[in-house]
Amino acid sequence: MSAAPDIGGVARRVVVFTGGSGLLGSQVRMLRPDILYPSRSEFDVTDYAQMDSFATARGLDVVVHAAALTSPPVVDREPERALMANIIGTANVVRLCAAHGARLIYVSTDYVFDGTRGNYAEDDPLRPVNKYAWSKLGGECAVRLHDDSLIVRTSFGPAPFPYDKAFVDQWTSRESAAVIAGKLAKLIDSDARGVIHVGGPRRTVMDYAKSLSPDKAIGRLSVNDVTFIVPADTSLNCERYRRFVEERGESRQQ
Repeated sequence: MSAAPDIGGVARRVVVFTGGSGLLGSQVRMLRPDILYPSRSEFDVTDYAQMDSFATARGLDVVVHAAALTSPPVVDREPERALMANIIGTANVVRLCAAHGARLIYVSTDYVFDGTRGNYAEDDPLRPVNKYAWSKLGGECAVRLHDDSLIVRTSFGPAPFPYDKAFVDQWTSRESAAVIAGKLAKLIDSDARGVIHVGGPRRTVMDYAKSLSPDKAIGRLSVNDVTFIVPADTSLNCERYRRFVEERGESRQQ
């Protein structure tokens, strides 16, 4: 779909961000107030007809799809909710983008890997170990059917660190939602396709927690102490993202 007219007749791209009231969406909104953040009552990913009406009325060039059920324990207890939100909802977004000729950026998770070795590259084998991760991989499968799409695998959390304990035996590339929002914002106007990993350095969740809250007393927690399955090392190789940022920097200088 062609860009919608802006004030003064200047063309602009219509970008819709799903999950705009969530942790990541709230941070992206501060960086990109120019894009649309419809509420669930306006743009429910489980209601294709509603989304189609929204897109038809306002135009649609890009969808950044971050709306999801993200709690592994909740998904274990209520897998049908993850089926609707993370798999069927994502498939509906893919259908919408295909129908309107729109680009799709899908926010996925590092948990699609089994965590046996870490430093995962984009083309490494995918092997989820819990139902939440399977639901996000189901979303990835749907996105792969749309050529003009980008899957962003990442991990983020609130700052300061909100919990009393942190894993000492789980490794991650997690960053604060604010940091990941800044990295994601660089991808929204790009033409990157396929899969890209976005994150920080490999470190334990405890080290990540201390980086966010250095003065807080944080207790030690093991992956064996919780009732849901936690992959031990889902750290990401983010070299493709680093090259992408460098190339954009070089192109701006030319």
